[in-house]
Parts: sequence; C-alpha cells; structure tokens
Amino acid sequence: MIKTLLPTLFLFLTATVTASQPPKREVRAAWLTTIYGLDWPQTLATSPANIKRQQNELIEILDKLKAANFNTILFQTRMRGDVIYPSDIEPQSAVLTGRSAGSPGYDPLRFVIEECHKRGMECHAWIVTIPLGTVKHAASLGKRAVSHRKPEMCITYRREKYLNPAHPQTKTYLMGLVHEIVERYDVDGVHFDYLRYPENAPGFPDSRDYRKHGKGRTLAQWRRDNITEIVRHVYKGVKALKPWVKVSSSPVGKFQDTSRYPSRGWNAFHTVYQDVQGWLKEGIQDQIYPMIYFRRNDFYPFVLDWYENSNGRQVIPGLGIYFLDPKEGNWKTEEIARQVAFIHRGQLAGAGFYRTRYLMNDTQGVYTCLHNEFYTAPALPPSMPWIDDVPPTVPGEFTVRREADGYVHLTWKPATDNDPHNPPTYVIYASDSYPVDTNNPRHIIAQRVTGSGYFHTTVHPLLRKRYFAVTAMDRCNNESAPAQERRR
Repeated sequence: MIKTLLPTLFLFLTATVTASQPPKREVRAAWLTTIYGLDWPQTLATSPANIKRQQNELIEILDKLKAANFNTILFQTRMRGDVIYPSDIEPQSAVLTGRSAGSPGYDPLRFVIEECHKRGMECHAWIVTIPLGTVKHAASLGKRAVSHRKPEMCITYRREKYLNPAHPQTKTYLMGLVHEIVERYDVDGVHFDYLRYPENAPGFPDSRDYRKHGKGRTLAQWRRDNITEIVRHVYKGVKALKPWVKVSSSPVGKFQDTSRYPSRGWNAFHTVYQDVQGWLKEGIQDQIYPMIYFRRNDFYPFVLDWYENSNGRQVIPGLGIYFLDPKEGNWKTEEIARQVAFIHRGQLAGAGFYRTRYLMNDTQGVYTCLHNEFYTAPALPPSMPWIDDVPPTVPGEFTVRREADGYVHLTWKPATDNDPHNPPTYVIYASDSYPVDTNNPRHIIAQRVTGSGYFHTTVHPLLRKRYFAVTAMDRCNNESAPAQERRR
C-alpha cells in the first residue's frame, strides 16, 4: 500500500497547476477526425456554395486552434479503407459528398495542408492502418475496395474486415498509400493509428499463417514481429522519400506493467501486440502519441514509463478530453490541467488532444484553460537531431522599414540549408527590448514565413513593438541564430 501511495503523492505534488512561461518548443496537437464527420465536415459538398461552406468550416477550426497557439494538426486522411483525397489506390470517402467515391470539387488534403502552413502549423496525415470497417462498409466501397481487389490480404473477424498483418503484401500495400501521400503532398508527418491487432483477439483467424511463418516463435511474439515489420518498412520508406517527414503512431496508452503501477491486463505489448518501446529503441519512430486517456495512477506512471524508454525520440501523450463530456465521463478540466502541467514539468515533447470537437465546443472550459493558462505564447515544434542537427545559415542583410500607416516591412537575404531542395522558412520575433530575446516564445509573432520579406502591423499603437529579429528554420525544425535589427 505504501509503495502504491508514495509515487502517487509525489506525482500529484509535481503536477500542481501553475501558470508559468510556456516552453518555446513543444508539440500542441489536435486530432481532427473526419470519419462520420465527427469533427469535420458538417456540410456535404453538393454545390459550389456548399463546397465553400465545407471549406469555411475547416478554416474556422484552424483559426480557433491557432488562436490558442496550437501548432500541429493530425488530420484523418485514411479512415476505413477509404481516404479523404483523390487517390489512385483507394476510393474517396463518402463523408465529403454523401456518396462513395464522389469528388467534392477540390482536394481536401491539399486544402488543409495549405491552410495549416498559412497559419504556421504543421499538418500530419493521420492514417488508420489495419481496420477496414464492417463487412457492410467494405462492400459499400465497391470494386476499388482493398477487400475486393486483394481479398487474400484481408481477414474477416467478428463481422469486421482487417488487413492481415501477417500477409507479406500488407506492408507494401500500406507503404503504397503512404508513398502516394508523401510524394504528392507537402505533409509534415504521417501518423499511424490502429497499427495493431484487435484487442483481446485470441480467435483472430491467422492460425494458418502462424503455422507457415511462426518459425518457433510464440504466437504473441510472432504477431508483435508482424506489426514491427510493417512499422520498420514504412519508416524506412518515408525516410527514403523525404527524411524530414515525421513518422509517428498512437499506440495503446500503457506499454505494459511498470515498476510503479500495473496496467491491469490492458496494454500495448500483450493485448494488441505493439512492441512500441522496441520501435523506439530501434529508431523507427520519430514521435509517439500514446493514447493515455486515463486519470491518476493510470496516467502519470505510464507517461514516465514512455519517457524513460523513449531513446531520445519525442513522446507526446494523447489526452482524452472527450471524457470531459458528461455523456462520456464528466471529468473536470482540472484533471486535464494537471496532466498538461505534469507534461510541462517533465519536459516531454508536448501533448495531443482527442478530439478537436471538444476544443471547439470548449467542453468544461478546456479550450479556455489551455488558451489562458498553458498555451499563452506560440511554440515551435521540437527539432529532430537524429535526422538533421545542422541549422540553416543566419538570414542576411536584415532591414526594417516603418511605414506611416503603422505597417512594418521586414526584408532579409535568404538563408541557406544543407538541403537545397527545401529552402528554409522564417520565424519573426518582436520586442520592446534590444536585442530581441529569441529564447522567449512570447516574442514570436509569426512562423513558417516563406520568401524574404514580411509585413507586420498592429492596429493599436500601444501594442506596436520597437525591435525585430528573424531566424531561419529548416524542415527538421533546426533554427539559426537570429538576425537582429540595428539598434536605433
């Protein structure tokens, strides 16, 4: 009993909610769910007016998240064997138009990426991997459905269709989807969901595959190896295409029992055959977003376990803010506030929030809490030194010209990076003190600025800043030293 209570007391004491300067670098992510239109879209694209309304709904979401200094959108791109964009491989989702394979008249994935980048936000393609939906849903997708075209690669279990993790073509099929996305779109990451076996599935019909390919391994280890091989294949494939594209997943929130607290029989390693700590040790994940949709002893010890076994990769706990809904769990916002405070104090890479709708609705005041207490300044995404740790050069010939109408025109000579095909973007800072302290995130006024110039304006004269600075940032989020305005 004492061994159980002492760690809990320590964790809660270190997770007290306090307002302090937020970190300059952290992931602030929201899962934007498109299946069933849960977060978006609400309007079907059946006419030019409705196309515009559908797009404006997405813009409204991004504007509100940007106002609270979120910097990462996990945009659901593949749902259950169907996708949000025009694909050569799978049908486009009916969620856009009300009909399967119906075009909405624009490319939603390209649209959301461009709108995220305008706001200085990253956009990651969230891909549901193994589940293909119900037998009825798979049939509704017609002849382009993977279950129709490649039935040998699919398994039916409890009236649900799945890609078979043991089939040798599964990893290449998934990589084909990923290749299509990464090659065609300027995504900042690919994010894998349900990259696992069904929960507690002793009857999953893969016994023939196991007899053929098990090679003396236990069934559990063989299944874990199957999932790991998919992760390894896709990670290496993405890095061969665009090394800066982050590869992440959202595993089950508890890896397995820890020395601090048990997982109570529900964990990634044993229940769904995800050897996530093995992936981290091997270096085949850049980020993980463990779905730690729990409270108290079911949250804090497992966050520490992920962090302690991260191998230097980014751990971004997923927080289940849907439990704030009275119909789901009626949690109080203080629970989420304690979790965010704990993440800050432990210097983890950030937090993800499931789902966007609860942020938009400010359920139990969660959006207000994040906006006013924790995310009070912008944040840059963490860098990836295991991919690239060389920052761009300092922008040259930085000039500041103040116009009579209150506009400030900043110009600079472009920086250079070791990847000539990917010119750096820029971060703009402003302050009333000289030199501008670029370590203070409150001085960030814009990020992901392209080109070699920027117009800044503040409507109220009292809010205008005296001094400006600019830094260059590459696709791995390495930041150069600042170019400072000459002191006047």
